[in-house]
Amino acid sequence: MASPNPNDDSTRTARLLAHAVEVARTEAAALARLAERLDGSFVRAVDLVLGCRGQVVVTGMGKAGIIGQKVSATLASTGTPSFYLHPAEALHGDLGRLRRDDLVLALSNSGETQEVNVVVAAARKLGAQVIGMTGRPESTLARASDAVLDIGRVEEACPMKLAPTASTTAMLALGDALAMVVLGERDFGPRDYARFHPAGSLGRRLMTVAEVMRTGDALPLVQAGTNVLDALLQTRKTPGRPGAALIVDRDGRLAGIFTDGDLRRLLERGDTGALQHAVDAHMARTPKVLAPDQLAEDAHRLLREHRIDQAPVLDVARRPVGLVDVQDLLDVEL
Repeated sequence: MASPNPNDDSTRTARLLAHAVEVARTEAAALARLAERLDGSFVRAVDLVLGCRGQVVVTGMGKAGIIGQKVSATLASTGTPSFYLHPAEALHGDLGRLRRDDLVLALSNSGETQEVNVVVAAARKLGAQVIGMTGRPESTLARASDAVLDIGRVEEACPMKLAPTASTTAMLALGDALAMVVLGERDFGPRDYARFHPAGSLGRRLMTVAEVMRTGDALPLVQAGTNVLDALLQTRKTPGRPGAALIVDRDGRLAGIFTDGDLRRLLERGDTGALQHAVDAHMARTPKVLAPDQLAEDAHRLLREHRIDQAPVLDVARRPVGLVDVQDLLDVEL
């Protein structure tokens, strides 16, 4: 029986996929071992970040440096001021960016990367504290650090066991763990996150109701007791021609909402005299409402789930300060 041709399409596909699976499993195993290694030193690193009065300065060479850039970006976007300092550039003048109140997070699997250790030594001389992320807790970097994030002795997924693969995956996961635990210890919520992500689809998802609602002259306010016809005329005079009138009492608090749908139901009944009725008799007295600081995404979900086109926005005293219309949400692509 002939042996399988290694260049046959099906054989080659199976071989390539098997290799890919092996890489994925090797890296997954590195992460599983990493989870078992977390100890009090990780807590010490978290406390150093929380206590940092300056910036977290992340440094690393080569692939570790690329991971460091991502970790720094994650810290900065989640409430921890941070920037990445390339160790080679640091040795040619950029050490001047370091301050005594900064905290250095240095990444080196071996812990013996010369450029990184020179940066760490300079930081220590300045008085800055250091977190070392390494796979060698006995290394020069680890000995110079106030806290050590140990990724362990990681076997690389590279066939030659040389190219940084599983080790950089472990570094990335440990950096993410540090950033997320720090975030959890801060009073940092979705609205804080939104301030750092104003653009793109993520920024739109994190917009607040206050940023999309209609306000001022575009707010269709009608006094309770006004007849239906006059309420309709008021909405038609309101810029943007909203499909609803917000009915308020003498104190300016929301009493109800009268929508185009309510008008249609009146006309379908053939009750033309109802146009002279007080709008109070036909309005919805307990409409779905929003607060200005809610996310626009929450507003979109509310309108969609209850199959309505408008929702009043109220302040803490239940006074209308805005109106969210489904068209406004569609305009910002929510």
